[in-house]
Amino acid sequence: MVSPQIINHSLQDHHASSKNRSLNQEKEYLKSTKTFKTKVDFWLTNGNKTALFQKQQVDLIFSKLKNGNQNILVDDKKSFQSIDGFGFALTGASANLIHALPEKIQDDLIYDLFAVDSTHIGISYLRISIGASDLSDQPFTYDDLASGETDINLKKFNIERERMDLIPVLKKILAINPDIKIMGSPWTAPIWMKTNASFKGGNLKPEFYESYANYFVKYIKIMAAEGVKINAITPQNEPLFGGNNPSMVMEAKEQTDFIKNHLGPAFQRNGINTKIIIYDHNADRPDYPIGILSDPKAYPYIDGSAFHLYGGKITALSQVHQAFPEKNVYFTEQWVGGPGNFSEDLKWHVGTLIIGATRNWSRNVIEWNLAADPEYKPHTEGGCSTCMGALTIGKTVKRNVSYYVIAHASKFVRPGSFRIDTNLPDNLPNVAFKRADGKKVLIVLNNDQKPQKFNIQYGGKGVSCSLDGGSVGTFIW
Repeated sequence: MVSPQIINHSLQDHHASSKNRSLNQEKEYLKSTKTFKTKVDFWLTNGNKTALFQKQQVDLIFSKLKNGNQNILVDDKKSFQSIDGFGFALTGASANLIHALPEKIQDDLIYDLFAVDSTHIGISYLRISIGASDLSDQPFTYDDLASGETDINLKKFNIERERMDLIPVLKKILAINPDIKIMGSPWTAPIWMKTNASFKGGNLKPEFYESYANYFVKYIKIMAAEGVKINAITPQNEPLFGGNNPSMVMEAKEQTDFIKNHLGPAFQRNGINTKIIIYDHNADRPDYPIGILSDPKAYPYIDGSAFHLYGGKITALSQVHQAFPEKNVYFTEQWVGGPGNFSEDLKWHVGTLIIGATRNWSRNVIEWNLAADPEYKPHTEGGCSTCMGALTIGKTVKRNVSYYVIAHASKFVRPGSFRIDTNLPDNLPNVAFKRADGKKVLIVLNNDQKPQKFNIQYGGKGVSCSLDGGSVGTFIW
């Protein structure tokens, strides 16, 4: 609920060029500024689902305000990191379910998710698995061999499985939004490269480091030939956890060696500019990326560090940023556990990720995952059996909490936006951005149980607003 106050705009937009106008022109200009109004658009999601990412039909106008409300002060003279985008993991399961939809429903859904216009949510970042993740129907890599065989030169490398669902869906997405950023992450190397010859756990054998580096090169080149540009890769998803199916352990010393002596040089030799982003695991171990970035030979090949938040605190992203401020920070995975609690999940994911991750220097936020069926399938045996997608695809397509979480940012905070400065009033966590077109975007969560009135203050003027307890508002002007 919002209490608008409609008052004429001040003369602050009157600028030096007026001296070149005739007297009559000047009078007309001054007359027009007296009636000029800066309108604020407002999109709302309530924790009780009474509003689900709905544009509010109210007039919000900046004016001179004097009231007792808390103030959110937006200052675009102080800017921080550039934003790459907001989106989801397009898992094997997600691609399978979307691609199996009837053509018209599939196309309409993809358009709703990825179109960049006034009526759709404009997802701008995707994470895909290099080979299978645990949200694929079964584990696989791009070079699976019979027991005891090896393929050092990767002559049997192929991505045929991806041509079944993933690549067709990606091509439809790219036709709608050719600028979308795509990150690839492997859950495991081919098992003939591993110490335990298994999809689950084990480490990469040092004698196959060079082959594995070339595995990434082949993958990026073949995807490019399919028209799919891979903007970034991580060398290993969750490198400190070998209990998933598939999975692989890659300790910090191993990842350092792999990057500086094999992966980085392989990219350089092949003219590949895909970003190498390290770690890709929980915020409880900032020492992992800091250790790798401290190596002077690995450092030049690395764009930044990626994090999940199944352990640790979101402030660890700032810890890594402060240690290496010239390197980027990314947030690449967080699940919603089914069946979920809409109001609590909305508050936590908006407050901790959309607001928290970006206030701690992240250039993106990726939710896990885009789609699952009503039983949270497909997944591998032993894979995540309660991961709730942004979409539940069964007889109908249902939008879940993470759809709305991402929509509040992706639709308005377009790639190339910069985070700008705001304060943090009690129980009103927030983050603001300035877009390339000059518009400002403010995302606010009411973290209290009761409604809160507050003012958005910008340029010496304010807008009086209110949000019900647990509600999220995005404000654009």
